[in-house]
Amino acid sequence: MDSALQISPAASAQIAGVAPGAALDPSAARKAAQDFESFFLSQSFENMFSSVGADPMFGGGSSETVYRSLLMQEYSKVAAKNGGIGIADAVQREIIRMQESK
Repeated sequence: MDSALQISPAASAQIAGVAPGAALDPSAARKAAQDFESFFLSQSFENMFSSVGADPMFGGGSSETVYRSLLMQEYSKVAAKNGGIGIADAVQREIIRMQESK
């Protein structure tokens, strides 16, 4: 999986929200990587659940759509925090590699 996911130094800097070569502590790099993975998972969950219809017991409507979106965001945060699918690890390695090459 490492070789399939290669991130350029400029992309790593954008993900981390810093200029290339700027100092960033490892905990901030980890948080940026987890945030990226959380966003990716959120988008994936949204696509997976887009075909699931509203439950008639709860009435459906626009409010259910909003709350489903919030639920998917929370699911993705929990998944990324608890190991996720490995994207955060790869992104963190790239952020650190980018910092070391300055």
